[in-house]
This record gives sequence, structure tokens and C-alpha cells, in this order.
Amino acid sequence: MSAEEQITLKIEPKMQFKGKVIKVNLAGAVLDIGIGKPALLHITQIAVPENTQIKRVDDILQVGQEVDVWIRRIARKDGEERVELTMIKPLDLEWREIKVGNIVKGKVVRLEKFGAFVEIGAERPGLVHISEMAHGYVKVPSDVVKEGDEIEAQIIDVNRRKKQIKLSMKAIQPEPEVVVEEKPKAAPAARPAGEPKREKRAEKKPRRKTEVDNSALLETINEPAEAEPTVMEIAMRAAMEKAKDRKKIQESKKNKPGSKEQEDILSRTLENKVQTN
Repeated sequence: MSAEEQITLKIEPKMQFKGKVIKVNLAGAVLDIGIGKPALLHITQIAVPENTQIKRVDDILQVGQEVDVWIRRIARKDGEERVELTMIKPLDLEWREIKVGNIVKGKVVRLEKFGAFVEIGAERPGLVHISEMAHGYVKVPSDVVKEGDEIEAQIIDVNRRKKQIKLSMKAIQPEPEVVVEEKPKAAPAARPAGEPKREKRAEKKPRRKTEVDNSALLETINEPAEAEPTVMEIAMRAAMEKAKDRKKIQESKKNKPGSKEQEDILSRTLENKVQTN
């Protein structure tokens, strides 16, 4: 590997150099930036005032002129490495380099009611919403930051299509500790002098209602169920009841007055008939 190739390997995109113009043509210019090989500056990468078009490169650059340039990229063509330059200062953060979760540093450039815009070196400033400035309540952004303040924040959202970058300051701040105040316990009432100390009895735990209900239920379940009578038993009971009723009727007849005299008359009548015959 040649010395020139070794030097080329050490340079990276966005590195700044002081370059000297050694050649000018229609497509741009060739500069010496001290790496042992010439570097190319395309006409589109020449810095000019806004809304100004370049007609001729030598209207802006002349041989021998020194300008500030940055490495735009290192290209390989026909087996050789070619260093391309730009006079337009590159962004510190390209869109492809902006990732959610990255920590960035920047300067507050504008305050609004809803938050603060922070220049972080990207194409657009990032926004720190008022709700992302601190863990506590923030009435207005100026209570936390001022224009020109250097701050550190975390990228929480990126929308390349809308060119929006959302930042959070509280995301990298420690969360405040929650202090719970304990109420002081009431001191026990003073015991009169000479009164003996009473021993605290162990409190009896009340029986749960469910246990009472369950025990009552178990008692009803454990009681033997009364057997239902059969048809034969029912008929026998009915016959016994009828016999009892007949016996009661007979006994009531015997106990009636005059029944004995009737029986004597009946017996004498029967005897007279027998003698007559």
C-alpha cells in the first residue's frame, strides 16, 4: 500500500481541511488539501450567496486561492480512490444518522408557548415540548430554559417526511423520589401511679360466618333421612284404625243405660217360645 493510499484511509467524511486551488475547469476545481493527492470540488458544491447561480467557476475560484472545504465522500473509480470535496458545511447529523434514543447536545434558538426549539446540527432544529422539559409541572418554557442555553436531550421521535425531530430533556433526568410521610403513632395513656399493669389478653378471632353456615349445613346433611312407608304398611295402618273405631263403638254401646234390661226381656221371650213349642 502506497503512502497516498494510507493517508486516504485516515480521512473520513465531514473532516474539514484548508484547500488550495491548483486547477479550474468547467466542471469545478482541483484542490490540494495536503493528503498527497489532488481532491475534486464539483461546481454544485461551491458555496455561493443564496439565490445566486454560478455561470463560470473562475468567477468565484482562482488558481492559488485558499478556501475551507470538507470531505464529502471518498469514491472508488477504475480501481483508484477519488476524494470529493464540498465548500458547503455538512450537517453534524444527517437524517440517516438521527436515531430514536440517541443523546444529543444543542443550543436553544427559539422559545414558544408549547416548547423550545434546539439546534442540534441537523437540517431542522429539534423541538422539546413543554411536557418533556421536566418531570414536574412547567408553566412556561422560560421557567426551565432561555435562548442561547446549551442543553442535552434525548431523541424520542423522528419524522423525516415532515422533517420533525422531537426531543426530551426529562428522559435523561433522574425521576424524583416519592417521599411518604408516616403519621406519628399516638402515645398510650398514662397509667395512674400505683395501678398494677394489666396484661393484654389475646383477642379471640370471631368465627367466620361461612364456618357457622357450613357446620349447620353439615348437621342437616348428616341427619338420617326418614324412610317413606310402603303401600302394604299404609293398608295395615288403615285396617288397624278401622278396628280401633269398631272397638270404640262396641264399648260405647255396652256402657249405655237400659241395655241389660233389654237383654233380660229378650232372653225370657226366647224361653217362653221354647216352652210353648
